[in-house]
Amino acid sequence: MTILILGLIVFLGVHSTRIVADGWRTSQMKRLGTGAWKGIYSLLSLAGFGLIVWGFGLARQDPVVLWIAPVAMRHVAALLTLIAFVFLAAAYVPRNSIKSRLHHPMLLGVKTWAFAHLLANGRLADVVLFGAFLAWAIVCYVAAKRRDRAAGTQYPAGGGGATAATLVAGIAGWALFAFWLHGLLIGVRPFG
Repeated sequence: MTILILGLIVFLGVHSTRIVADGWRTSQMKRLGTGAWKGIYSLLSLAGFGLIVWGFGLARQDPVVLWIAPVAMRHVAALLTLIAFVFLAAAYVPRNSIKSRLHHPMLLGVKTWAFAHLLANGRLADVVLFGAFLAWAIVCYVAAKRRDRAAGTQYPAGGGGATAATLVAGIAGWALFAFWLHGLLIGVRPFG
């Protein structure tokens, strides 16, 4: 569990720099240059992610069960992760209505994904992993909304075509992950 927690601290810590030290982040980007900053940020993120994967794998070998979720929660989690994938797609498809209305769909996707997994999994490692991501996404979303208000950020209106493309991309990504990649990468097949 220690490696999982260390990975979460590194990964989420790097991704929290703008929340807790935005001025320092800006000064470092100026001092180092944007490319160097992004390189360091990426290396630390990859190291943290690697520790999360390794630590979660180790924790799954000796699970501590806190509760057993009802089977129905798997279906709820499947629906919520579908929504999370649509939010994720909305973060990248330009000028879609979902991003226009929600402003930070990536963070909403992380919150939805983490919450879905907390509903369906009751092992300690699951609670630590998904609980950490849920808490981080909530704090990050609040901070992003505050920055938007302070800066007077306006999001462009979305169009029907871009929104349709967002839905197709999100649903396709979810299907690919749920029916194939989740089992291949995580070792758990959500649908059998």
